[in-house]
Amino acid sequence: MSGGSTCSRLHRLISDSVRPCTEAEVVSLTKEKEKELLASLSQVLRQIQLWTRQLESDSDDDQLRTQSEDHRYLSNIIADLVFLLTLKSRYVQHLAVKILVAISGFLATSGSNWGFFIRFLCLCMELVVTNALSFSSASSMAGLENSHCNSSSLLVVKPRLKNAGWSTLAEIVRVLRSILKCLNQDSEYDDNLAEVYLDSVYYSLSNMPWDSLDVIYNSQNSFSLDTLDEESRVMLLGNLIQLFCSMVEQCGSVDDTGRSQDKHPFFGLVTNLVPKLFYWCLSMQGQHVITRIRQYFRHKLLVLMLRLSLQIHLDCCILVSWLQLLHNYFQELLWQPIASPGSVQDDCLEGSPFLLSNSDGEVYNMCSRHLKRQAIFLFLRCCFSLINPREGAKKLCACLTTDSCLNFDPDLDCIGKRRGLLELYKWLQGNLHLDVFVDYEMYIENCVNFSLSFLQLFVHEDDILFKVLLQLLSLPFCVEQKFNKRKWTPQDTKEDILFHVSNVFNPVHLFHLFLAELHYDHQVLLDYLISKDTGTDCAEYLLRCLRLVSDSWPLFMEFSLSGKVTNQSSDKRRKMLLGSSDDQFGLASTTLKNIPSPEEECKSDLEYSYQHYATAESHYKKAKECLFSLKTSVENLHQKNLFQYNPEVLLKRLMRFQELCSMAR
Repeated sequence: MSGGSTCSRLHRLISDSVRPCTEAEVVSLTKEKEKELLASLSQVLRQIQLWTRQLESDSDDDQLRTQSEDHRYLSNIIADLVFLLTLKSRYVQHLAVKILVAISGFLATSGSNWGFFIRFLCLCMELVVTNALSFSSASSMAGLENSHCNSSSLLVVKPRLKNAGWSTLAEIVRVLRSILKCLNQDSEYDDNLAEVYLDSVYYSLSNMPWDSLDVIYNSQNSFSLDTLDEESRVMLLGNLIQLFCSMVEQCGSVDDTGRSQDKHPFFGLVTNLVPKLFYWCLSMQGQHVITRIRQYFRHKLLVLMLRLSLQIHLDCCILVSWLQLLHNYFQELLWQPIASPGSVQDDCLEGSPFLLSNSDGEVYNMCSRHLKRQAIFLFLRCCFSLINPREGAKKLCACLTTDSCLNFDPDLDCIGKRRGLLELYKWLQGNLHLDVFVDYEMYIENCVNFSLSFLQLFVHEDDILFKVLLQLLSLPFCVEQKFNKRKWTPQDTKEDILFHVSNVFNPVHLFHLFLAELHYDHQVLLDYLISKDTGTDCAEYLLRCLRLVSDSWPLFMEFSLSGKVTNQSSDKRRKMLLGSSDDQFGLASTTLKNIPSPEEECKSDLEYSYQHYATAESHYKKAKECLFSLKTSVENLHQKNLFQYNPEVLLKRLMRFQELCSMAR
């Protein structure tokens, strides 16, 4: 490139093409003016994209002018383009957004003034908010004191934002999110840009008067919104939540800054805003809310909370408040039976454009299943985080109560654990009716059936599936010991939460069911392992399950989908039939021909034992063959250096599994 500095060329391009259309403080766009402006903006966008490509192939950098002069150019450029965001034309706003994003890429590629560009854009966001809320000019100036922009830059942009409102703020937020997406997609950008971006946007967001922004929701306020502003409000909230989701993910991926993820101040800011976001997005009494918009807000809020929970440690007060939000806004999804009708279509992906041909009811049902997965996963994360807190977080919280008629292990001295177990028990009780089973055999069978339905709910969504399975492995008590109780009475166990949770989420059973859901196809497991999205989580899940299988080998061998785990259950079944209380009340009139003879009873027991043995052997054999084939495939890929990471540890676990199978013969 030649002909002046990077910023001066940009300024000349924008001034020549845009300034003639935006000289007046109030622009009334006629159809003819709009066409001219759109044509000019399209040319500007193409020229900036061309310059960016030239910079990428240029080995020599241009000699830039003084920094203050470049900043003056950029201030004028941003002021003109942000002014376009105030116009009542979606097409003009769309092109202005694309140009701002293109300028960001151009400056990032040139390696100059990108930080100033981001900080000045964030300043514009603050000024739009203060302008929309009719704050004093002194208040607006206060936000500049610690910014990296001088007063002359502020004087340039303030007059251009005179008519800026919520729609302008929504577009600026969209620009910021699009810039972050570009940073993530282009690996050639300097890694420090992400850190500069996060710090700049966080600083601006921390200066926002969030309490005053309740005006976005409160239609009774003097700033009540008309029909057009209602659309702007929805766009603003949608863009804001999208930005938060992207920034939370980005903060978690920045690991080379020397700063702990838990200590990044942005996490705390967004965590504290979650209740407000629910209030603004979902508490819309008395207003017409399109179902799909509401569903979208519910989805994005769950995504935000899940990403936060996966990135940072949440204290028990936050976890309890989130459980309350789930009960308030997702109650119907949490309390729906896990095996509810309305499964996903076999020939159509959720969220596919082909869903547009379906009725609103069908689309709503499919969206509900997706929301149900997210809500249940977040519910389980909150409960398990309370049950098994990190070191240093095992302290009592004033927000928790001990009101419970349930029996707890005396070791559970933390009230947070009790609250988590109580929430989990109530949820299981709603799905399983734990207090109605009088037969251990029937109880275990229903636990296995529930586990299967639970797995089937998540198996179609890979990015959540393994996170859920790993979450279930975090239970802090011995599953095998609880499951293999020989003496079982409903009176002793109906209030034993650990007993129920251990049986419902038995990891050995879940591993068997997981393989069965994949039809014991080792190629599917291999696809999971080599996928960049699921590879790490799948490998961790397999490693931990193979360790559990080694430690609980008899349980793994004897598993059957019918739920009858050991032959002793047939003895209990026979005792319940012949020795139950029904023998004393009403069976006396039973005729002798209905009572089986000892020979018939013995034959029936042998048939039952044989059927159980055949079923258990079938599941064990299929699982064994699947894992053997997986071991062979992983070895072949590893020998050819085609595996994306070192699978030695996984191969050792699979080898140990093979040895146990050989010994079992």
